[in-house]
Amino acid sequence: MIRRLGAVVVGLLAVAVGAEAQVASSPAPPPATPAGHALVWQDEFDRDGLPDPTKWSYDVGGHGWGNQEPQFYTAGRRENARVEGGHLIIEARREAWEGAPYTSARLVTRGKGDWTYGRLEIRARLPRGRGSWPAIWVLATTPGAMTWPDDGEIDIMEHVGFDHGTVHASVHTKAYHHSIDTQKTAKVAVADASEAFHVYSVDWDRDRVAVAVDGRTYFTFARESGDTGVWPFAGPFHLLLNVAVGGTWGGQQGIDESSLPYRMTVDYVRVYQRVR
Repeated sequence: MIRRLGAVVVGLLAVAVGAEAQVASSPAPPPATPAGHALVWQDEFDRDGLPDPTKWSYDVGGHGWGNQEPQFYTAGRRENARVEGGHLIIEARREAWEGAPYTSARLVTRGKGDWTYGRLEIRARLPRGRGSWPAIWVLATTPGAMTWPDDGEIDIMEHVGFDHGTVHASVHTKAYHHSIDTQKTAKVAVADASEAFHVYSVDWDRDRVAVAVDGRTYFTFARESGDTGVWPFAGPFHLLLNVAVGGTWGGQQGIDESSLPYRMTVDYVRVYQRVR
């Protein structure tokens, strides 16, 4: 989840395919298994109740998460994360909790789904409302080896409610991150992101990260060298799904209280790796 204060900067290695290309509405899901890949992890959200505890844990707290976010992320609370009707729903609500004015959830696969290379596909419908900040992203799993941003981050999808219909992808490393104005990022228009499901995906291998919407790649980041300062993406990473409220980016134009609750609805998560 991008930790930044300013405008989007497209780095030299971030290639936008058609700077403001429109993505088709309500596309059919892609084939179940991409050619040359095997399905290694999935959640189809076909069991109502709390998210499957064998696949998901929670990040918990209300300390701002590095972005001055005012919500408190809860655990095991259906009001904030539940499976119903074949979908995972992550919901940010206006309600006091542990001293915070909002609640939400941040689901993680850490220790239950960790991968080195592969394709991650998440079919989701995004919330609408000024102040909403949903994200689909991955972080390094290895504890203690390095700290952010040195250990790397890949943002598969970020959307801020004050700029509805614009989806962002980014990477963060020691050499390339917003704090030193070197972040690598790109954006694409998805006008009906809150009305229709779209497939947000990343293809990641030893030489490249490529992010797409509905199979259309709009951001790539190539490995320049084996230096971990520029390419920390050679170890296990895990997936995060969350909906933030406000914060340094999502709250740049305030929070429209009347637009809450914010719901990100996820149809499936599928992870593939190449068949060797």
